Amino acid sequence: MSAHFSVAETTPVGTALWAACLERLAQQLPEQQFNTWLKPMVIQWAPDASKMTLYVANRFKLDWVRAQYVQSIASVLEQIAGHVVAVELAITPRQSPENSPLKASRNEKASTFESMESLHTQADNVAAQPLTPSDHRHRLNAALTFAHLIEGSANRMARAAALHVASHPGQLYNPLFIYGGVGLGKTHLMHAVGNHLLETHSETKVLYIHAEQFVSDVVKAYQRKTFDEFKQRYHSLDLLLIDDVQFFANKERTQEEFFNAFEALLAKKSHIVMTSDTYPKGLTDIHERLVSRFDSGLTVALEPPELEMRVAILINKAAAEGAEMPEEVAFFVAKNVRSNVRELEGALRKVMAYSRFNQKEISIQLARDALRDLLSIQNRQISVENIQKTVADYYKLKVSDMYSKKRPASIARPRQIAMYLAKELTQKSLPEIGEMFGGRDHTTVLHAVRKITAERQQLTELNQQLHLLEQTLKG
Repeated sequence: MSAHFSVAETTPVGTALWAACLERLAQQLPEQQFNTWLKPMVIQWAPDASKMTLYVANRFKLDWVRAQYVQSIASVLEQIAGHVVAVELAITPRQSPENSPLKASRNEKASTFESMESLHTQADNVAAQPLTPSDHRHRLNAALTFAHLIEGSANRMARAAALHVASHPGQLYNPLFIYGGVGLGKTHLMHAVGNHLLETHSETKVLYIHAEQFVSDVVKAYQRKTFDEFKQRYHSLDLLLIDDVQFFANKERTQEEFFNAFEALLAKKSHIVMTSDTYPKGLTDIHERLVSRFDSGLTVALEPPELEMRVAILINKAAAEGAEMPEEVAFFVAKNVRSNVRELEGALRKVMAYSRFNQKEISIQLARDALRDLLSIQNRQISVENIQKTVADYYKLKVSDMYSKKRPASIARPRQIAMYLAKELTQKSLPEIGEMFGGRDHTTVLHAVRKITAERQQLTELNQQLHLLEQTLKG
């Protein structure tokens, strides 16, 4: 079999299925993971589209994709195709120095260093390049700027801090630590910092990387005995932007090297911006001295966007695609897609594709039809009763406490949290929510919603509890 086949040579049905599968997986996975592991794969379909073979570069990638992604790929393909699709993996056949026995022997010896780190990212990541002193390619996405970032209360503080760093690097808020759930704009904000700084100071040495890439670079420096080049590269930066530092967990050698890079950069007044899925002290299996450094600057949270912000995002994204999104439709979609920007964009793509396919203008009914599956899942999974039970279980209360007249703080506080979640995650009105909480007045619900909203911005522990409850409720 030739090593030079491409997706274009597969069956039209298979090509369409894979394109639809990739679109759905892009909404479910972090951008870095999707771009590194799934997007580069070459595929080949059986003539009847009953089986798909995924070709990857080497044995490590084959084992990693099989363990981490094959089940999800097969499940998505079955949902789209309406029948089971067999998914097989194979190594792309090729003969080159990279696959020579000498190269393999060298890799086997290097793999004795920290097996967990080596196992996680020893594969040659697509973005990885040999480390040289002059290699300061910033890896920024020029489209991700402050101008293209919709501002709202959910990201206002983080955006202001990031803009200050981009305008005055090396001064306040160093390091800047941004945390939040998937799809809330952490990566966009980091790229915006780098792009803004390069626009005003083009000579600045800027680098954006994912934490997995840093792990990979550490492993390669050990494999090639090129630590001088590694240190020269990272320690000479003016701005380091590093995504998802939670991936450093359990990687002792990587944590040590990052600590050294961190200290070197701060000593020369370079700036460091990091993102994570949790606040510094919430990180697990990260050395305390590193957590302390993460927490020594400014830590800001990105929240799920509020309704008005979601509406603005939809209208702007649609306009960028050359489509007009009526405001009432944007409100309808925004009320039903609440969790993050990535899911919001996915819903918008579905509505626009449905409009083009059916040659109909975008309307509320068209949006309802296009998002039928999404609305069905939400209506089935999230109800006020389910929220009450989930919150009661989390805080070790009786469900009856949610609507009783008892008022001790140990009950009143979780009850307010449940009211807040009911307002955020269901379509119920304030009076309807009040009725389901023991016949309380709608002003009581409004007070609870405003109180928890304000405290969520200030109390890290509460914010984490709410994130966990929201994830549990959304399944």
